[in-house]
Amino acid sequence: MTGQNNIVEKSKIGLWNIIKRTLLPMILFLILVIVKINTPIIQPFIKNHIDVFNHIINIGFIITLSWFLIRLITVAEDYIASRYLINIPDNLNARKVLTQVRVIERILVVLVVMIAFSTFLMTFDKIRQFGASLLASAGIVGVILGFAAQKSIATFFAGLQIAITQPIRIDDVVIVENEWGWIEEINLTYIVVRIWDLRRLIVPPSYFIDKPFQNWTRTSASILGTVFIYADYKAPIQSIRNELKRILDNTDLWDKEVCNLQVTNATSQTIEIRALMSASTSPIAWDLRCLVREKLITFLQENFPESLPRYRIEMERRERHNGERPG
Repeated sequence: MTGQNNIVEKSKIGLWNIIKRTLLPMILFLILVIVKINTPIIQPFIKNHIDVFNHIINIGFIITLSWFLIRLITVAEDYIASRYLINIPDNLNARKVLTQVRVIERILVVLVVMIAFSTFLMTFDKIRQFGASLLASAGIVGVILGFAAQKSIATFFAGLQIAITQPIRIDDVVIVENEWGWIEEINLTYIVVRIWDLRRLIVPPSYFIDKPFQNWTRTSASILGTVFIYADYKAPIQSIRNELKRILDNTDLWDKEVCNLQVTNATSQTIEIRALMSASTSPIAWDLRCLVREKLITFLQENFPESLPRYRIEMERRERHNGERPG
């Protein structure tokens, strides 16, 4: 079906999958622990390089522990995602949870990497010796970096704000820059909108904070669809209304909530007929609108062709007043 969600259901993440994905950093970490414990045994063989040996072991601890934490964070994100599926019609709660979890997962990974890198630098004595002088100039450097990176910082906090307030969620249907599509990814520095024709629109998070946009699934995935038909004044409104009900009753696209047909406008040549119907999701609503439009036009063509829009020209036959026969 057109516009169908292409998100693949994830398999349930069990305990064995958690162990398997974190096994390698755990093994390396345990090996380093064993080596550290047995350092007195190894020391006589490397007594001239014991400081270098201990330094390498400490760096290994930092790398393996960071690696383990990152793997653990990603496994936790996958585990939660596997329990909240969004390829179902009623997925509002799942989209709320997934949006928060994915943004928080990225924040935690960035924090782990930053802490690991800082700890790695602190293992070098020369860097620690320069710490005092660097600290003294940190205020000036911080101000300079703040001005240079204010756009990036604003983007980062906009992404964090979206995760908390959730004006958009994963798989929300939105209209951005006059393009209709789904929210495919929410990152701290950019958001990916999957357009209906499979193009990707990359938007900064600040866009959804600073500019107005349409979110069709903010509170519910259900949506109303409209179809406009223009017909002649002779069009049988009640018959068209009955045909609309028959069309909707014979399709699974309709959620059986709203069915209405009204004359919403009249011009000197035609009348405007609006058919209103409901569907469970916006992609289904699009398919339903196309179906109803096609069926109603066919219905008028086959049963009431005189109801189709037309232009009339009336010509009066004028008789001559001089008594001559019209020639």
